[in-house]
Amino acid sequence: MTTSRRQFIAASAASVAASFAAAPFQSALGNDDTASDKNTICVFTKPFNSLTFDELAEKIAEIGYDGIEAPIRRGGHIEPETCADELPKLVEALAKCGLEITVMTSDINDPADPLTERVLRTAATLGIQRYRMKYVHYSPDRAINDQLADWHDQFVDLAALNHDFGITGLYQNHAGNKYMGAAIWDLDRVLDGIAPTDIGMAYDIRHATVEGGTSWPTTFRMIRDHIDTVYVKDFVWEGTKMKNVPLGEGRVAPAFFKMLAETDFTGPISLHEEYIDHKAPELVPQHLAAIKKDLATLHDMMK
Repeated sequence: MTTSRRQFIAASAASVAASFAAAPFQSALGNDDTASDKNTICVFTKPFNSLTFDELAEKIAEIGYDGIEAPIRRGGHIEPETCADELPKLVEALAKCGLEITVMTSDINDPADPLTERVLRTAATLGIQRYRMKYVHYSPDRAINDQLADWHDQFVDLAALNHDFGITGLYQNHAGNKYMGAAIWDLDRVLDGIAPTDIGMAYDIRHATVEGGTSWPTTFRMIRDHIDTVYVKDFVWEGTKMKNVPLGEGRVAPAFFKMLAETDFTGPISLHEEYIDHKAPELVPQHLAAIKKDLATLHDMMK
């Protein structure tokens, strides 16, 4: 990493720390003073690869979402290599229906990858403000602290690139012992000193509940200053295995939304429907019915 980038991050961290001291929970993109009191609610559109962009936009708008979380990654709506040509077409189709790409799901986590700058430049030019990063995984052969230190340096470089493009990277906590961020405290360490407008967190309450049991409120308070976007889905335990279920029918506590509201969170909320097979095109009608039902449940839980 260049000295100038390290100097940039140091200055950015000092500014962030000062803003936290003056106004807690007001520094991330989703929590600034100009943000609307209404949370933007989008839906992860992974199950809808078989639809055209126009069909996708029309059906999501009809249900009542504000935008989508679009998989612009290998196997998604658009392959990263074709992003410059195809992403404008998706943005245009959504705009015709009053929708936006609220979050772009990506394969990005390496600032040195040539595709990283190409995809970010295209997204930023189109006005996309956020992208979800690709996970990083623990190696069983290296010390945990060494891996966290390396990821911190990697994220610092990526944060500087994001800053240049005016776009925010989001790292999602995902349950499982191989995922950095599953435990929350490790992600807090990796993000230390990085402005949440450059890399913030996509806080997934489903995965936080899986890993945290009844203690997730503690780690939520720990990581809150980094949270830009919230992910919502639900699950139950079947013996030792997790089973995804419709929102409101599982272990995710409705009290989470009260806790979230008490922090004046105004960032996006992305709903993920994971309990129907997303690879079968013939199930698209069931997916549409499911995300409509889950949206109604989400509104009830947020009241």
